[in-house]
Amino acid sequence: MTNATDPRHIEDLLAFLEGSSSPYHAVAQAAHRLEKAGFKELRETEEWTGHTGGCFVARGGALLAWYVPADAPAHAPFRIVGAHTDSPNLRVKPTPDTGSAGWRQIAVEVYGGVPLNTWLDRDLGVSGRLTLRDGTARLVKIDEPLLRVPQLAIHLDRSVNDGLALDRQRQTQPIWSLGRPERGALLRRIAYEAGLDASDILGWDLMLHDIQAPSLLGAEREFLVSARLDNLVSVHAGVSALTSAADDWSGDGGAALVPVLAAFDHEEVGSGSETGAQSPLLERVLSRSVAARGGSGEDWSRALAGTICVSADMSHAVHPNYSERHDPDNHPLPGGGPVVKVNVNQRYATDGTGFAAFVSACERADVPWQRFVSNNAMPCGTSIGPITAARLGVTTVDVGVPGLSMHSARELVGAADPGYLARALREFVMTG
Repeated sequence: MTNATDPRHIEDLLAFLEGSSSPYHAVAQAAHRLEKAGFKELRETEEWTGHTGGCFVARGGALLAWYVPADAPAHAPFRIVGAHTDSPNLRVKPTPDTGSAGWRQIAVEVYGGVPLNTWLDRDLGVSGRLTLRDGTARLVKIDEPLLRVPQLAIHLDRSVNDGLALDRQRQTQPIWSLGRPERGALLRRIAYEAGLDASDILGWDLMLHDIQAPSLLGAEREFLVSARLDNLVSVHAGVSALTSAADDWSGDGGAALVPVLAAFDHEEVGSGSETGAQSPLLERVLSRSVAARGGSGEDWSRALAGTICVSADMSHAVHPNYSERHDPDNHPLPGGGPVVKVNVNQRYATDGTGFAAFVSACERADVPWQRFVSNNAMPCGTSIGPITAARLGVTTVDVGVPGLSMHSARELVGAADPGYLARALREFVMTG
């Protein structure tokens, strides 16, 4: 481990990654850390009155948390850290039991931009959320080698290394046993693992996950490799920044700030859901927090006018084998600190004001930082940044930890960068 790596942060991040095999598990992990730091969970169906200190709302795969200093006026501006809990993967279909040629298989659907070859020949478990007959939900996680998507042997596909791929339907159906398809077999196994009767389960949101544990890699253990680094590194950094700010908050005699973490679901498929960034969830929660402190509509508008959002998502490090696909003058590297992402076509929401706000926070936190802009000849990804900027009308800057193998079943970042990001975010939410 390099000297720049924060051992306590990376140890906690490894545990967070291993425990967050689905967005629902990520929310549970984040909520556990917030509760340990003294944050209180609020129910959306209950009345909110006069809440100060740390609060959070959890809804499915989304979590919103904030800390209100005791002396914060109702019009205090927010400092928002935006992230997302979901990652590209394979999700179980509503009728999962299928098979072919004497094999029992599970029917899955591709979720998000998945490089399918990275899911081949990996030991896969199942995790997610079960919805029961009484309307309650139960998390489930089978963290053992239950499934596998087998690759076709090279003897039967000599052109496999030339880029010829099988069709997506055949390429993604995992095997789990021999025999004829048996209706309800997977659900019975899931129910057994969750300590339930299969007849009590009426709905589910299940997905596959690679059971290989996250780890450090490299000659000096300077890299972190794991599934779901995009974007759980940012979620974890946001939780760390918020709990640290709440623990150390002392105020400076001036106008207080209200730090916020907004971890959305479904970013990888466009954010268009009740728990996605396109929903009114963030706006409703923050406006209710203003009203709970006696604030008016005028206070809400004043708070938004002074608000800044950092949208934190994974970014691309320069690839040593394909450097020509990157901007020739911007080559972010793992270990060099978070990058500020810029795209003039608003695929990222960064402008000069947001750029300066985040870089200033990095400088105050003594954190190195880098720049990212796409090669003009390559399409540019996007994030929740432009969505948040458009919905709330607030200054937004897109940032991220640079890495390789984005959206792969196993991604890579610099081991020092998650700690750098958390330090920069803490400074941002504390002082703006």
